[in-house]
Amino acid sequence: LLAQHWHQHQKHIISAAAADIYSIAIQHIMSAPDQAEISRRLEAAVTAMTKLENRYDVTIICTTDDHQANFWMSKLGKTEKEGEFPVVIAVSEDWGGSGAGNGLGTLYAWQKAAEYAKENLNGLDLTAKLGDGSISAALYHTAGKGTRLAPLPASENNNKPGVKLPFLGSNGEPLTVLESVVRQTGIYAPSRKGRLSVYWGDQVFLPSVESFAYTPTHHADIMCTLLGDTAPTPEEWTEQGLDKYGVIAVMKAKGDGSIPEAAQVEKVDHATAVQMLGSLGEIGQVGPSLGSFSVSAALLTALCGEYKTELTEKTAKLDTDPHFWMPLTLSEADYIRLMEQKGIEKAESEAHYKRMATFKSTFDKGENMGLFGAVNVGKSACWWDYGQLKLYSKNSLLLLDDANSESALLRKFLSISDAPTTGKEGDVELTHSYMFASKVGTGAAKDSLICQVETKEISSEGAIIVNCVAPKITAGKGAILYNVMSDTEIVAKDGEVKVEVTSEAGESFVLSSRMDIDGGKAWKNVVETNDMTFEQVHKKNKQADITKIEETRAAKRRRICEGL
Repeated sequence: LLAQHWHQHQKHIISAAAADIYSIAIQHIMSAPDQAEISRRLEAAVTAMTKLENRYDVTIICTTDDHQANFWMSKLGKTEKEGEFPVVIAVSEDWGGSGAGNGLGTLYAWQKAAEYAKENLNGLDLTAKLGDGSISAALYHTAGKGTRLAPLPASENNNKPGVKLPFLGSNGEPLTVLESVVRQTGIYAPSRKGRLSVYWGDQVFLPSVESFAYTPTHHADIMCTLLGDTAPTPEEWTEQGLDKYGVIAVMKAKGDGSIPEAAQVEKVDHATAVQMLGSLGEIGQVGPSLGSFSVSAALLTALCGEYKTELTEKTAKLDTDPHFWMPLTLSEADYIRLMEQKGIEKAESEAHYKRMATFKSTFDKGENMGLFGAVNVGKSACWWDYGQLKLYSKNSLLLLDDANSESALLRKFLSISDAPTTGKEGDVELTHSYMFASKVGTGAAKDSLICQVETKEISSEGAIIVNCVAPKITAGKGAILYNVMSDTEIVAKDGEVKVEVTSEAGESFVLSSRMDIDGGKAWKNVVETNDMTFEQVHKKNKQADITKIEETRAAKRRRICEGL
């Protein structure tokens, strides 16, 4: 207010240049959305996510093995909509060595899905339909060990995206992480006819931009959080941690009618970024990349053609950022320099850059389309990350955090209309807790999330209990009990995490950890009272038939429940 008063009454005493600078600052402040406007945008986004029409026509799940592919085909294949679409196709990445990388992995999964559709869905030609713009398609990469989420993925026999959240889905079963991501990302489907969208499966976000609907202007566009209307200062670059992430820079329009392009750099300081990007034009906006992207049918087809040999022979490992986007957007010298920092020999980077440069020169962009652009999700976007154990707990218990405005958004996302229960449910005394699809005889639960639990007696405080059965269940503050089924009492002390790992033969054991143990750092160590490391359990779970294990677990649950 003082600044505005000064601007109005003292403007005559400052230079014209200073007045211009000050006016720009005032306009920027006044144009920034206030909290009420941000709340409205987030509310609009989450409302859109609950609508059935905001779903991709084709959903492709890329899994580690065929057992996981069969599981997701069965789980996600049922739909409430009638007609040829939507279609769910799950494929495995049967690629040798250390995998195809998310670049070749994307192309390979798309080709496998298209082949499956032709052979199994009455000759459905996905490539043709994407090419004529009649369908939208989304691909979800689900591979990965989930070390930071340990031990929960072990209980799902390495099916990391199948980790259950302590909430119910539309089918009355616990909502999985992947199902929540599919629901959230669907809001971009109406804007992306004729494009393949690619996502990773452990984060849910609500965009805070004025409108998440948009018209694509580039053959490839990548999601990012643009931090302002101007390039950041060296101090801001460090404060925002941009030296630790892949960064997307959007260039300013040149004034010649051409479409402004974007570029990607990875984990560089401010001075290096300015030097690299400066040669491409004047920097407009900058922000960290989210990794998720979409490509036009034309670019997808061209990339599949370029890498036909690798895709046929299942050789090489290429990722999108260092092998697609960076060589397509940076100068040769800068690309080679960045790859050297990654330990890649100059000759190898030089050869790859030349290959992509030739690809770029022969690719027909057509009129009114750029090559590489950005999709801003907004600086105030909501993030619900379930990829780490501590974040799984935090973002699940968000449902109970009445003081946090995001709690109401999460409830709406989950179609939960009621506040946490305080009072009696049968003979159970609930205090600010939710109890979903559960049968509990007596006891008390405070500040807890209880989902698909059956027991005669319960005692919990600040705990998360998912898919557990026992005569008595006790869980202390911050504890997590997951998939544990026992004929005797289950106990998890404060901060303890206990999951049950089941084999196809029906054998099972409890794998333990604590909320203060980082599974990534302790991956190769025996923790708590376990007989094996998390890594050893992961190896033991490889190629497990998770559908059969689900059936085995369900049978065990029925047997124990009959005795309660």
